[in-house]
Amino acid sequence: MNLKILKQVFLNSLLQVTGLLLFTLPAFAQTDNVSTSEIGVGIGGVNYKGELAPSYRFLNNQPAITAFFRKDISQPITLRGALLFSHRIIDDNTFSDEAFDLPLHNFRQAEAAVTLAEVSAVAEYNFLDYYDLSQKIRFSPYFFGGVSGIIYNVQLSTDNVALEEQLDKPKDTNFAIAIPFGVGVKYALSKYWNLGLEFGARKLFTDQVDDLFEKDGKRLANPYDNDWLFYNGISISYTIYTTNCPSPYKKKPGILD
Repeated sequence: MNLKILKQVFLNSLLQVTGLLLFTLPAFAQTDNVSTSEIGVGIGGVNYKGELAPSYRFLNNQPAITAFFRKDISQPITLRGALLFSHRIIDDNTFSDEAFDLPLHNFRQAEAAVTLAEVSAVAEYNFLDYYDLSQKIRFSPYFFGGVSGIIYNVQLSTDNVALEEQLDKPKDTNFAIAIPFGVGVKYALSKYWNLGLEFGARKLFTDQVDDLFEKDGKRLANPYDNDWLFYNGISISYTIYTTNCPSPYKKKPGILD
C-alpha cells in the first residue's frame, strides 16, 4: 500500500469517526430533556515554528479561516469537528528576531510558501455550565485536545545563488498527523449566538512542513526536532437546541432508558 493510499485511508477514517462522534452520539449524558450543539465559523492566524522560525513570533501570524460543529455530550464535555484553511509565507529573516543573525539562516536565505488544510476531532472540557440559561452572564473557559490530519502544499526557494540547486524546489504536497491542544473561552451573546476566543498548538509528527530537512548528508536543517503550528482566533457560533423525547413516550426505548 503506497503513501497516497494511506493518506486517503486516514482522512476517510478521521472524517467517518468525526461524523460518528458528532452526529450519532446519544444524549444519555444530558441531565435534562434538551441537548445542545453548535455550528460556527472563525477567523484568526496560523503561526509556524521550525527551521525558518526557531521561536514563536506573534507578528508572524498568517490569515486562517475555520468552520466547526460542536456536540455537547454532557455538562462539561463537548466534542468538536473542524476544518481549517490557511496560506502563509515563511522565510529566514522575517520580523527580525534572533534568527536574523544566525549563520545558518543568513547562509540559507530560504523562503517557503505553505498552503494547508486541516481536519480535526477534539474533546473540550468546559469549566462552567455554559448552557445554564438562569445565569445572567454565561461564559466558560475550556481546554481541548485531540487528533488532526493536515494536507499541506509547500514551495521552497532561496536568495542564495549557491544553494539554488538544492533549495529551489517545485511545489510539493504532503500529509502530516498532529496532536492539537490548547485553551479558549466561550461567551454567550444571547440564547442562540455565542462568541469564542481560542489559542491552540499543533504538535506535528514531521519536520518537513517547510520542506527543509537533511538530505544526501547536507546539513541545512536540524533533523532532531519536528515542526509546530499554532492557531489563535475568534469565532461566532449558533446554538441548536434539541428536545429529547422522554423514555416512556418512545416507541422503542434504548437499553440506557
